[in-house]
Amino acid sequence: MSNENQLKQIAINLARKGKGILAADESNPTCKKRFDSIGVESSFESRNEYRDMLFTSNKIEDYISGVILFDETLKQSTTCEEKIPFTKLLNSKGIIPGIKVDQGVIDLEGFPNEKATNGLDGLDKRLAEYYELGARFAKWRAVITIGDNIPSEACIYANAHSLARYASKCQQAGLVPIVEPEVLMDGTHTIETCNTVTNKVLKIVFEQLHMYNVLLEGIILKPNMIISAIDCPIQADIEKVADLTYACLKENVPENVPGIAFLSGGQSGDLATFHLNKMNEKYNDMPWHLTFSYGRALQYDALNSWKGKKENRKAAQESFLLRAKNNSLATFGSYVEMLETR
Repeated sequence: MSNENQLKQIAINLARKGKGILAADESNPTCKKRFDSIGVESSFESRNEYRDMLFTSNKIEDYISGVILFDETLKQSTTCEEKIPFTKLLNSKGIIPGIKVDQGVIDLEGFPNEKATNGLDGLDKRLAEYYELGARFAKWRAVITIGDNIPSEACIYANAHSLARYASKCQQAGLVPIVEPEVLMDGTHTIETCNTVTNKVLKIVFEQLHMYNVLLEGIILKPNMIISAIDCPIQADIEKVADLTYACLKENVPENVPGIAFLSGGQSGDLATFHLNKMNEKYNDMPWHLTFSYGRALQYDALNSWKGKKENRKAAQESFLLRAKNNSLATFGSYVEMLETR
């Protein structure tokens, strides 16, 4: 099988209907914040135990097609006596292991309050290592902030350019790139402003991907939904979020992209599910599959059930699987839980 065919098949499998991607790629500082919230010390062992709890959940493969890992996690193993490498465990379940390859955001020189993503230096070498360790897709997150007179053209182009170079390098190394341009929901801006900015960002991202000859059939797009900012006094309803998000994607995402896996971006688990469900319920003629690549929205309930205690593992796994199942249903537009239960 050629490299192109392998990339296409992996992308198709990641975006398969009824399944989504678990983002378990929290950096150690981010993981510490999560653990601090439940009173658990963040250590190599506790992080290992937590990821083990998630990945060994019974029938996780019914709802999860791929897992994005952090460098540390990619090299860890199960906590049982056999010490099975996580990549081997996931593969045995038909789940594709992936890896976060960016190195976080840095200030964009000359542009106050704007960020660029770091990590292109040495990326070829890291990708080769990760491929050898079993990863078959990768993730790179770019962040776009909305505020007074931002985002600037320079910020959008700098981040789109880095995403395209990263994606090209991934495909050369045999990994499917998840292309993640995230327009942040922090602030007070309206859904209309989010819509305007996201349309512009996606347009430029795909211009850059085309410029760098990235095989679009071998990528997964991981965008934000079009939503009101967290502190906006007027919060758009689920119907409006679905309509504007779909229109934005239809305008900017080529039809040969196999899948769009939304980030949750700080939405609650319920809301992220309702939004995904509404789009799939309402629009059944989409050229690409709409699915999920959630981190906190999938893990929040499990983390709070677990609390670092082994006796809570089963309850935590059940909480995680319920979230995963609900989002699986949402990829078909068949999640029917009443909104009043939120």
